[in-house]
Amino acid sequence: MQTLAEALKQLLAGVEPVAGEEFRPTAQCAGRVLARAVQSTMDVPPADNSAMDGYAIRLTDAGQERLVAQRIPAGQMPQALPDGGVARIFTGAFVPAGAEAVVMQEQCAARTDSEGRTWVRLPESIPAGQHVRRRGEDILAGSELLACGTRLGPAHLGLAASVGLAELPLRRRVRVALFSTGDELVMPGEPLPPGAIYNSNRFTLRALLEQLGAEVVDHGIVPDRLEATRQALADAAAGADLVMSSGGVSVGEEDHLKPAVESLGRLDFWQVAIKPGKPFAQGRLRRGDGSEALYVGLPGNPVSSYITFLLLARPLLLRLCGCADHEPRRLRLPAAFEWRRPDPRRQEFLRVRLQPDGRLALHAHQGSGVLSSLAFADGLAVLAPGQTVQAGELLDYLPLSELM
Repeated sequence: MQTLAEALKQLLAGVEPVAGEEFRPTAQCAGRVLARAVQSTMDVPPADNSAMDGYAIRLTDAGQERLVAQRIPAGQMPQALPDGGVARIFTGAFVPAGAEAVVMQEQCAARTDSEGRTWVRLPESIPAGQHVRRRGEDILAGSELLACGTRLGPAHLGLAASVGLAELPLRRRVRVALFSTGDELVMPGEPLPPGAIYNSNRFTLRALLEQLGAEVVDHGIVPDRLEATRQALADAAAGADLVMSSGGVSVGEEDHLKPAVESLGRLDFWQVAIKPGKPFAQGRLRRGDGSEALYVGLPGNPVSSYITFLLLARPLLLRLCGCADHEPRRLRLPAAFEWRRPDPRRQEFLRVRLQPDGRLALHAHQGSGVLSSLAFADGLAVLAPGQTVQAGELLDYLPLSELM
C-alpha cells in the first residue's frame, strides 16, 4: 500500500491543465477557473468619496457655524466647496474639491434660518481625512485583480464587476465520463430485485463533479463482465479528459476493471493506506488517435467512494481545471468521543460533526457502507495509523466545506 501523500504525488505528477479557454459573462462564472490573470481597468473607488452621511468640510471651519452650500447624493458630480460653506453629503457620494474631511450628521447641529437656508455647527476637533474613502484605496488601475488559476467564488465575481469587467477568461470545463460497475445495481424508481441495491454512488459522484465545475457525461451502469467493462472504458475515453468509475476495483473474481484498464493502457497504482477507501485505481487509457485519457477507479462502497473522491480525485480534477490551490485547510479541535480500535496500517478519516461547544461528535457507525454517516458529518477527523483518541484530545479536523 502507498500512503496518501505518496499516492497524491504520483497521481498529480505530469498532469497539466486541459487546453483551451473561453470567455463567459461574469455572472455565469461561479465555480469556474480563470485561464489567465485579470488586471483592473480603473481605480476603486474611482474618486474620493464619503463613508458616512454627513457634511463635507474644510478643517479651518471646525467649531464654526457654516452654510450648507450644496447637497451631494451618490451618483451626482459635486461642485467645488465654496469658502465659508459646507456640503451635505451622503454615503458613497464623491467628495467635492476643497473638502478635507466628512463629519457625521450626528456630530453636527443644524438649523434653518428665515430664508430657508440650512446652517450647521461643526464639532471643535476634526481629523484630516475623517470618513473619506480615498481614490484607489481598494484597487489601483493596472494592478492584478485576480490571479491565474483562481477558482471563482461570489466575492471574486463581485470584484470583477466592481471594475466593469462584463466577461472573464476561463479554462474550459473538464469533461468527465462517469459510470458504475455491478450487476447488483438498480436505479432509483425501478423495482428492487432480491440481492440488488440502489445505485447511490452515481448521484453523489455526479453531484461532486458538477460542484467542482466538471462537465459530466453519464455512461450509466456497466455489467460485471470483462468485455463489457473494456468497451465501456474505450467509449468513455473517446470523449473525455478523465474517466471515473465506481466499483470493481477490489481483487475479487468479478472485479474486471484492473485487466480491462491494462488492456487499453496502464494502471499506475492500486491500493492506498487510508480507511475508508483502500482500493483506488489510477492510470491512463489510450484513445483511437493515440492520445490518452486519465482514469480513476473508486471503490464501490458508498463512503469509501465519497472519501477517496475528496482526498484523491478532487485534487486531480482541480489540477486539470488549472486551479492554483487544491490543499484544504485543517483545524485542531477537541474530540467529544473516544476511539479505541485504530487501524495499525492505515490513516483513518472518521465522520464527525462540529458541535456548538466546539467539540467533535462522532457518528456511531463508521463502516464504509454507512452513507448516513456522511449526511451526518460536516467534516472528517484525521487519525494517523494506530492512533487512539481520548475525549478532549485535539484532533486534525478537515471541514467538508474545504473539499467542495
